[in-house]
Amino acid sequence: MSRVGKKPIEIPSGVTVTLDGNHVTVKGPKGELTRSFNPDITINIEENVINITRPTDNKEHRALHGTTRALLANMVEGVSKGFEKSLELIGVGYRAQKQGSKLVLNVGYSHPVEFEAEEGLEIEVPSNTKVIVKGTSKERVGALAANIRGVRPPEPYKGKGIRYEGEYVRRKEGKTGK
Repeated sequence: MSRVGKKPIEIPSGVTVTLDGNHVTVKGPKGELTRSFNPDITINIEENVINITRPTDNKEHRALHGTTRALLANMVEGVSKGFEKSLELIGVGYRAQKQGSKLVLNVGYSHPVEFEAEEGLEIEVPSNTKVIVKGTSKERVGALAANIRGVRPPEPYKGKGIRYEGEYVRRKEGKTGK
């Protein structure tokens, strides 16, 4: 039995979960998220607890059991608390700034790189070397943060680039002359 799938999900106050077959809608103070799940997995809502069960122990159902529970738990957490990813820019002249709703990155290219925040996501720039991506969907927050990081991933020789806050970049030794 899946250890993750067995755990019940507690619904915090201010969050409502509606179930329509295999289509789940979660509403909370931060927003609303909807998602369709596999019809084989059974989702039950009793009082303030969501339980997920699977019909059989075959491999596909075992995999879906934990995944469904994790996705549903992230939806509940997203509409109540929200998710955020912090990125830091390391390098001489590397800076970020916000122009309206756009994020403008100057990271060593001949042109600035611009990012538009999708609906439901928010980009903050507390300092010119730090970027914070916030939103209700863990998946979308992580995807936007990964796209921003992908503009200039950290390189192993000098450590320059865009990295997640707290990310360790393994450094390599450079060439040695004779």
